[in-house]
Amino acid sequence: MTEDSRTALDEAPSKPRKGIYVLPNLFTLAALFGGFYAVVMAMNNRFDQAAIGVFCAMVLDSLDGRVARMTNTQSAFGEQMDSLADMVSFGAAPALIAYEWSLRGLGRWGWIAAFVYCACAALRLARFNVNTAVVDKRYFQGLPSPAAAALVTGFLWLMTETDVPPETMAWPMFTLCLFSGLTMVTNVPFYSFKDVQMKKSVPFAAIVLLALIIAVINIHPPTVLFSLFVIYGLSGYVVYAWRRAKGLQASVISTSTDEPDEQGLHK
Repeated sequence: MTEDSRTALDEAPSKPRKGIYVLPNLFTLAALFGGFYAVVMAMNNRFDQAAIGVFCAMVLDSLDGRVARMTNTQSAFGEQMDSLADMVSFGAAPALIAYEWSLRGLGRWGWIAAFVYCACAALRLARFNVNTAVVDKRYFQGLPSPAAAALVTGFLWLMTETDVPPETMAWPMFTLCLFSGLTMVTNVPFYSFKDVQMKKSVPFAAIVLLALIIAVINIHPPTVLFSLFVIYGLSGYVVYAWRRAKGLQASVISTSTDEPDEQGLHK
């Protein structure tokens, strides 16, 4: 090798090292810890703390994507990490918590209901990953896994706070697990709130309304939160029925970019 060639190699720009963004993945790891914490609390029969862990994971999960977009730190690694954390926090954790709380008393039927919920959460997350480019961003295809987890753990939290014996709620929990799980894998549209712009200015009344919502939730968090997610869990079916009644396309999946009604679904 000549001296000129060695000099050229030394002066060649070095390839940047690949790495991961800390900030959005920190939120994802915190959400993962919330799901892990919930499982540990359920194993110690502290089901109220287990439910709180899942709700904290849900809040953190809603922030990691927004933080990544606001700081321009999106990555394929972050997307995969988010899906795996969601599977733990909103798939495995609620199923195990529900089984430990009341489904165990149903024997085989109990673990079947828990497994159906867990499997549907995995299918829901896998379908979300592959359909991202062809789904209307304004709606989720099926009940999102955090909302399904909120239904299961919110019901458990409410019953625990009101001192209802778990064994008397085994079949209602069985029904709720099946409803939440199967709704995740339907084509029923649920509003995603992704078109809400956090960077834009809002009227002063909006801040007052937000303060009132926080105050109402603090009246009795289990009751208010569970009621809100019951309404959300039923809202998709209302939208689906309304679209079918109006003769509109009920599915949120676009199969073509040529039709006028499907413009914007691939953006």
